[in-house]
Amino acid sequence: MERCGFVALIGAPNAGKSTLLNSLVGAKVAIVTHKVQTTRTRITGIAMHGKTQLIFIDTPGIFEPKRRLDRAMVSAAWKGSEDAETTVFLVDSKRGVTDEVEHIIDGLKNAKRKAILALNKIDGLRRDTLLALTQKLNETGVFTDIFMISALNGDGVTDLKAFLSAKAPSGPWMYPDDQISDITMRVLAAEITREKVYLRLHDELPYATTVETEKWEERADGSVRIEQVIHVERETQKGIVIGKAGSMLKTLGKMAREEMEQEFDRRVHLFLHVRTTERWADDRTMYKDMGLDFVD
Repeated sequence: MERCGFVALIGAPNAGKSTLLNSLVGAKVAIVTHKVQTTRTRITGIAMHGKTQLIFIDTPGIFEPKRRLDRAMVSAAWKGSEDAETTVFLVDSKRGVTDEVEHIIDGLKNAKRKAILALNKIDGLRRDTLLALTQKLNETGVFTDIFMISALNGDGVTDLKAFLSAKAPSGPWMYPDDQISDITMRVLAAEITREKVYLRLHDELPYATTVETEKWEERADGSVRIEQVIHVERETQKGIVIGKAGSMLKTLGKMAREEMEQEFDRRVHLFLHVRTTERWADDRTMYKDMGLDFVD
């Protein structure tokens, strides 16, 4: 009998949601960096477990929003939880119960929603520390079940996936059994480049950048020609992304192209441009491309 279940992954920024999503799916569908708030969109990953299809919604981290983009990201995260039958709340065990974790627990309580707790990054933690944290979170009354996992090395992830599969309701699959995401190739290509920008320039460019795939041209030889724009907010940031004599842009292009060729299993001709778009974070079309609602 076929089963199909929707599962939202929520948590504070940098709890490891994207790493967990990639581990559950068995392939890279979400960008992963050590920088917080790197997931901006609701990325859907699709995993099979026996005759069960699990559709995971990787939401942006929930935090205290300050800007319009922040508000849109947090709104998307809560909506992701509302749209799913099951919610997995990921907590960074090493950081414990932070203000952000308490804020999310309060949000779940107010919405009268229960969640499955996944204590992440347990490797290297003392047993008594872990047990004390488990007890503290269990006392909130929000969690129905608790799993201890390491999304990075896969510990406990198979057990969590099996549990979620057993909970999934009976029903037909929503996607073909070999599909791993509903994210478009254009968006994935933009996310790959954005990840490289974050990895190389995380100190110089806090959150003042986004990447847009402007052109996607299928070539007769099976390759693809991709033109992308890296949007920055200030002219000085443009120089940082381009680098001396174009060296940084060349490095970013090489890193992104190599990963795209691996992900898309084809030759990629990538052309990167840098554009100063001072108020890109207030542009409605940017939000639409990111799959976010434009929040006033």
